[in-house]
Amino acid sequence: MSNRVFVVGVGMTKFEKPGRRDWTYPDMARESGTNALEDAGIPYAAVEHAFVGYVYGDSTSGQRAIYELGLTGLPVVNVNNNCSTGSSALYLARQAVRYGMADCVMALGFEQMQPGSLTKHFPTHVDPIGRHAAAMREIYPAPEGVPRALEMFGDAAIEHMQQYGSTPEHFAWIGWKNHKHSVNNPYAQFQREYTLEEVKDAQHYHGPLTKLQCSPTSDGSAAAILASERFVDQHGLWEHAIEIRGQALVTDMPSTFEARSCRNLVGYDMARVAAQKAYEEALVGAEDIDVIELHDCFSSMELLTYEALGLAAEGEGHKLIDAHVTTYGGSGPVVNPSGGLISKGHPLGATGLAQCSELNWQLRGAAGKRQVEGARIALQHNVGLGGAAVVTIYAPPDAA
Repeated sequence: MSNRVFVVGVGMTKFEKPGRRDWTYPDMARESGTNALEDAGIPYAAVEHAFVGYVYGDSTSGQRAIYELGLTGLPVVNVNNNCSTGSSALYLARQAVRYGMADCVMALGFEQMQPGSLTKHFPTHVDPIGRHAAAMREIYPAPEGVPRALEMFGDAAIEHMQQYGSTPEHFAWIGWKNHKHSVNNPYAQFQREYTLEEVKDAQHYHGPLTKLQCSPTSDGSAAAILASERFVDQHGLWEHAIEIRGQALVTDMPSTFEARSCRNLVGYDMARVAAQKAYEEALVGAEDIDVIELHDCFSSMELLTYEALGLAAEGEGHKLIDAHVTTYGGSGPVVNPSGGLISKGHPLGATGLAQCSELNWQLRGAAGKRQVEGARIALQHNVGLGGAAVVTIYAPPDAA
């Protein structure tokens, strides 16, 4: 029999442009981890296990980071699942509590990044995304001088426009929305509102994508503390405990490569299956979700994810944009109230845990000016190429 699992504390740093703040990854981890412990109201000594995520770093950087909180001898596992690293650490932490390994577990993620586009750090190794890129180039030729991630997500946008009739304006609207949302988020790397025209007319990259529709490189950290029902009871934490009602981690399937689909090559099918599994466990559907933090590394990914999560039928994600469904005052869930990756920033190992932090604040009614009124059920979506998609559904313990 599995245990119920609750998030009892969250914390993060402000996300920053690499080099803007004089800090290192242990400084980041100390700040986010301390914030999460203070939020939970428990000492670090109460944590029995830790899963620490990062993408760019040497072996055991997770230990070096979390030692800033104390030296208790607890088991520490380092996690690397590309851009879904933070959510993968969260997934493992939940499994540890759910199946009785521990009553209190920390998931922590950080990234200290280099400015500019992502690059390959081990040129003599087999490229873990090489198969995906080769399959993409069987559909569209490689554009000259375009970084690979931008190429792949730009190609996915081109495919959607050609097959379903979406337009560059639809993708620009997502960038406009997320920058607008970030104005009220003190943790966001960018907190400036742009006009739709400014988003459309920004530096053009590939396909319909412009600079203001792409997530930046970022430094930062985020953390969450998960606990069993017994621990919540013993420590009197019910007032701000949020339950993880459903969760799934899905990796690439035959459809990733066999469907000849740019969408599947950037994680559409993984997200679709992960969402179905998470909905089934949580006993909810897409129509029940009030607020969503999803992986908008590029605006194209947000539009595709509308469809993968079941917010719209396949090929109809842009209709939500036409109706302004996914922002404040719309008829659907508010998507990326934090500003999303596009505006909040994207320190790879921390991203999923920053999403977790935002959604826990939303469900507690503690999100300040960006609060989604009446939010009761929240969904988190995080994806990494190569590949892994994690979907998590949250609700207060008393939510129907």
